[in-house]
Amino acid sequence: MAALSGLIRVMERAARRAGGRLRRDFGEIEHLQVSRKGPADFVSKADRMAERALYDDLLQARPGWGFVLEEAGTIEGDADKPRWIIDPLDGTSNFLHGIPHFAISIAVQEPRLDGKGWGDVIAAVVYQPITDETFWAEKTRGAWLHDGRLRVSSRNRMSEALIATGMPFQGHGDFAEWARIYGAIGPEVAGIRRYGAASLDLAWLAAGRFDGFWESGLNDWDTAAGCLLVREAGGFVTDYRGRSEPIHAKQVLAGNDRLHSKMHKLLANSLK
Repeated sequence: MAALSGLIRVMERAARRAGGRLRRDFGEIEHLQVSRKGPADFVSKADRMAERALYDDLLQARPGWGFVLEEAGTIEGDADKPRWIIDPLDGTSNFLHGIPHFAISIAVQEPRLDGKGWGDVIAAVVYQPITDETFWAEKTRGAWLHDGRLRVSSRNRMSEALIATGMPFQGHGDFAEWARIYGAIGPEVAGIRRYGAASLDLAWLAAGRFDGFWESGLNDWDTAAGCLLVREAGGFVTDYRGRSEPIHAKQVLAGNDRLHSKMHKLLANSLK
């Protein structure tokens, strides 16, 4: 069992506070004030209030740190300090349709030592309010669900693998690209799931519930925490060309070592 560091305690406390608010609002879905932000992309009063609660708690705990927020955008902090990358409600469409599958995602990213941009993600929390599950990871300290160590699955046969993905929808994504990848991977695996919350897909991959994941057209706040969770659980995360960066959002391919390699080969051939 790993002792929670001060940083993870701060992150979990903030996530649980915001998560309690989301649970209450989820129980009164019909009363939410909902506005349209774009085609099939909704933002709710609950989303904004959760983000504000996270911002207030984390700013108080770590003054001077910057923020990358889904709703409020980028808020610069001290150049030599880390920044928070936050999705206050990943799975907004699920939330607004009464589907109990959504999460809060918080990651911490360090500035590069040379002062040119941002480097590694060093801490991550993905909190699922309905199930009260806290997935967390710190660089070099492993990935955990509460006090239990997480490991990616050991499956090495595509025919036994359960793969998660995100499908294009109105105004988002490349249908033709996704169809080619699905056509290559789908016939080879035991099943493909689309649950609508990338942070949880990656957390569940880290926990061995899924064996692989691919999606494109995401944002840093969707995947920053999940990328670290998968890596600290022994998995691999790259883009579609096999390149590894601290955060993958525009293209994400993740899995254990053997399945990642097999998925990458199928995916790369499908896009030639």
